[in-house]
Amino acid sequence: MEVSLELIKEAAGIIKGDVHHTSLAFSNTFSQMSGNKVYLKAENLQKTGSFKIRGALNKIHHLTDEEKARGVIAISAGNHAQGVALSATKAGIKSIIVMPELAPIAKVVATKNYGARVELYGSVFDECARRARELQRETGATFIHPFNDPHVIAGQGTIGLEILEDLEDVEVVVAAIGGGGLISGIATALKELKPSIKVIGVQAANAASMKASIDRGAITTISSAKTLADGIAVKTPGDLTYRIVNKYVDDIVTVTEEEIANAILMFLERTKLIVEGAGAVPIAALINKKINIQGKKVVAVLSGGNIDVNIIAQIIERGLVKAGRKIKIKTKIEDRPGQLYQLLGLIAQAGANVISIYHDRHKAGVELGLAEVELDLETRDEEHSRKIYKLLNEKGYDAKFAI
Repeated sequence: MEVSLELIKEAAGIIKGDVHHTSLAFSNTFSQMSGNKVYLKAENLQKTGSFKIRGALNKIHHLTDEEKARGVIAISAGNHAQGVALSATKAGIKSIIVMPELAPIAKVVATKNYGARVELYGSVFDECARRARELQRETGATFIHPFNDPHVIAGQGTIGLEILEDLEDVEVVVAAIGGGGLISGIATALKELKPSIKVIGVQAANAASMKASIDRGAITTISSAKTLADGIAVKTPGDLTYRIVNKYVDDIVTVTEEEIANAILMFLERTKLIVEGAGAVPIAALINKKINIQGKKVVAVLSGGNIDVNIIAQIIERGLVKAGRKIKIKTKIEDRPGQLYQLLGLIAQAGANVISIYHDRHKAGVELGLAEVELDLETRDEEHSRKIYKLLNEKGYDAKFAI
């Protein structure tokens, strides 16, 4: 079966009422940073927190009664897992989901809560696939592929229909690529309805299997797919998605881990949206000028928002340090009353906020009669941090940055 516009329109009718027609919001921030008119397709606000429920609902609708009775099995880093789990539970079907051992805890818990039996195995999609095939032979369950399936792709393609419905003069659509299911569906819908629209795919540089395949002219397996964007960490793209991407997608670009992390932080600070790594890569590509466009009406598909809060905390911490808004300073003071008070008075005078203090008089290498003080400070920016550092040294504190 080939993916067609008719199959996508059929999917739209099937899943209508069970999914959100997600908002398409203009972003002044990302428009200014990219030099284009950027609209955000907020699939991070979709049911289950990602677009994946679209394809899962459509696929399960097409199962026979016999297949439904045997249950379903899927492999996923988290988003497809949740989509399949919820869709199966709604249909009264048992589901087994094989997820990587290091899958985000939030995604594992959510998948269980949607009613699935979860088994953790391996580190990436491809290892999960081998275990899922074993379980399939044992249970007779129907395997629901996360991307290389016509009905799954058609379900994801309903996003393309919604984009055109909400912004009929869109010129460029940018979406993440892992295995290729999302962009295959979107590209099929858009190119069949309006061939002039440019469709650009974005991959993490550390997991660019589709780009490697397109560049080589044949499906290619990469050696590693370790990335913050776990939702697109796929070593080998599908044969069906490869053909569709090769036919309809105009270009594929890559972004670094640092660019992905910065984009996630930008979403938090500037748009107040929580977006996972895979959902952030389109904006990472746009604001880092990876796509050669200017002055275009662009839709960036935010594919999901299921990110572990611990990862968010790490990204915020790194972002603050990088921007000079959080610093750690070490110095030494005389070990007598009032010396710490004087040091903190200088910090207050400089307008910095003290987050924590560590005072140690017994540390090896600290001379008798002195104490080492380590200060975590919240500052305005990098220039403010330098001023504090300069002030302390001018006052004789021999301060050093510890971060």
